[in-house]
Amino acid sequence: MNGRRDRRTHAAGALTAHVQSLRACALCPQMHKPVVSGGANVSEVLLLGQAPGDKEPVFQKPWAWTAGKTLFRWFEESADLNEMEVRTLVYIAAVCRCFPGKKPTGGDRVPAPEEIRNCSRWLDAELNILQPGLVIAVGKLAIEQFLVFRTLEDVVGKKFSVDYDGIRFDLVPLPHPSGASPWHRMEPGKTLLLQAMQHIVQHSAFKTLMAEATRATSNP
Repeated sequence: MNGRRDRRTHAAGALTAHVQSLRACALCPQMHKPVVSGGANVSEVLLLGQAPGDKEPVFQKPWAWTAGKTLFRWFEESADLNEMEVRTLVYIAAVCRCFPGKKPTGGDRVPAPEEIRNCSRWLDAELNILQPGLVIAVGKLAIEQFLVFRTLEDVVGKKFSVDYDGIRFDLVPLPHPSGASPWHRMEPGKTLLLQAMQHIVQHSAFKTLMAEATRATSNP
């Protein structure tokens, strides 16, 4: 127990310093500041999104608008965790941490390959610090950081064992909860989403997280 507590204490210090550096990042001139971070939550579960939208910098937190409401509803329905509990217990990251801006034709700009490479250093460091047992990748861009696939049907609803530069963890892909995409609201997406959430809820790392939530409720 003391060894685990010491590891968490070390990780907390390293992660706090990491998030401070992350928030000062200015590598990509076309990205809109500020950097969006969910904070230095030491967790065995890492949730990886794609990139902030235009509302996230305003509210200074990831998943701050309609897609976030849908994502957190999935966790509440599957695991009985509300939004605040997920934000507190899970480390929330993204492929890119700044709002990419809008396309001239409308909609959010897709980050350029160089911007994705620049931002990958932050994810690499987080995986090294946290050594998570479970990574939840939300949306195609996030899933592509770990898997080569053709369609969401090929990966959603499944659990994968991943070796990412020597760091081993289980990966559960989720569709993006955007209201613009009907994929998760129609078959086979609805069923595959439910299967994916069950993989998450039944994972040992997530069960550890749930135990922490129970302790926090019992000892306010």
